[in-house]
Order: sequence, then C-alpha cells, then structure tokens
Amino acid sequence: MKKITLLSVISTLCLLMSAVQINAQIEAPQPSPTSTLTQTVGLTEVKIEYSRPGLKGRTMFGGHLPYDKIWRTGANASTKITVSDDVQINDKDLPKGTYALYTIPGEDEWTIILHKNINHWGVGGKKYKEEEDAFRFKVPSSRVKNKVETFTIDINDIRNEGGTINIMWENTKVSFNLAVDTDNKVMSDIKRKMKGISGSTYYQAARYYHETGKDANEALEWISKAMELDGEKFWMMRLKALIYADLRKYSYAIKTAKKSSALAKEAGNESYVSMNAASIKEWTKKK
Repeated sequence: MKKITLLSVISTLCLLMSAVQINAQIEAPQPSPTSTLTQTVGLTEVKIEYSRPGLKGRTMFGGHLPYDKIWRTGANASTKITVSDDVQINDKDLPKGTYALYTIPGEDEWTIILHKNINHWGVGGKKYKEEEDAFRFKVPSSRVKNKVETFTIDINDIRNEGGTINIMWENTKVSFNLAVDTDNKVMSDIKRKMKGISGSTYYQAARYYHETGKDANEALEWISKAMELDGEKFWMMRLKALIYADLRKYSYAIKTAKKSSALAKEAGNESYVSMNAASIKEWTKKK
C-alpha cells in the first residue's frame, strides 16, 4: 500500500491552491488597449505597434503630460515602428528594421525621435541613451477642432512615393512625412522580368511607364510585344493609344483607340467605349 507522507499532502494542497488562484483571475479590458497598424505604402510595409490610452476627463498636454519631457508616445511599452525597406522620415534616411518611436511634446512644436533600442519599457528611464537615437527632428503641432478621446496614430495621404504619419490626441495633431523608394523597386522588377515571355509582364511594364511619364518609345515597344504574345485585347489597345498620344502621334492614337472601341464593344465593355470616345474627341482637336 502506498505510503502518504506529510510532504506529499502539502504539495497536493499547494497545487490545488494554485489552481484555485488561476481560476479566480478575472479577465478585464485593458485601460490602454494595444493596437497594431499595418499599412503598405508603395511596395513597403509599415507597421506601428502602440497602446492607446484615453483622456478620461484629464487635461493631457501641458497637464498630465508636461511639455518638454520625453514621452513613450502612447502607454505601456514603447511604441514601435517597423519598415520593411529603407525609407526616409522627413528627408532623413532610416534603414529597414524596427525602432522605438518617442516624442517630446511642446506647446508649439514636437521633437520626433526614432530610437534603435526597442527593449525599454516606456522611455527606459536612466537606461535611455541618446546616442542610440537613429535621429531626431522637430515638427510643428496644430490644433484640431474635434477632440480626440483615444490616442491615435495613423498613416494617411498615401501615394506610391510615400505618405504622412499623424499623431493625434486631445486637441493636438503632429504630422511627419514618410518617403519610400517605390520607383527603383518597380524598375528593378521590370528589368529582372523583361526576359520572360509573359505578355502580361510586358503590359504591366508598359502601363507603369505610361503612368509615371517614363520613356514612351520603350513603353510602345513593350505594349506591342504584349499584344504579339497575348493577342489584341481592347485594354491593351487602349493603352497603346494612350502611349501614341504621349508621343503626340495623335493620328495613330485615334486609329488605335477606334480599334480598342470595336474590340470593347464586341466584349460588351461600354466603359472602354466611352473612354476611347472621349480620348478621340480630345486628340482630334490636337491633330
């Protein structure tokens, strides 16, 4: 028969008490819930991880958060910003990677800090070393009419070449620029893939050249190759007409647009018929 010792009884009681304590814990909402913003800008992924405190009746800037003191830019752990490629922040080069985003709020302007050490809780206290900053810069602050209750960071005004990062809370907003090198990435991808035989690759390259105002003669060559490989499609004909217009060869542009319209009409795509009609009218005046 198994012998029961005092030690085994105590161990069992301890396990039972631990289980009771675990089950007794109540899951409640966090006062400053965490948020992750992931945004593609051009071809670069930008991720911002931060906690979002609320005003809850408090005066924040110049009150609960004094001016001219470094701030974690949120609550809890330091706010993190991750970029998948090398970017520029307010014309300053930032290599791809993850950084802590700190700020120093002021009454009329803020200091924005990108910091290499991402292991601090909050601002790190005495462990914070300014020499670990990637860089700092100042931006003006502005007032917003409608009070922002919950601390917010967003990315807006998104374009192929960049966007704007906004920090908003209470009646204060600060913004700074994000620039990404989309053009070089696309150009490298085009050159890498041009040896392939896909008609869609030639079409995509030609469309990008047209949309960004690059060499129209090369774009014309590529759209022609696309049609050689995939046949004459109404959307390809439309692009070829636009490229002819880029080259100011309006007679060719009109002739090609008419062919695009005929093909689009056969396919039941009235949108392209209308677009071509408008272009033909415009180009006829320029002949």
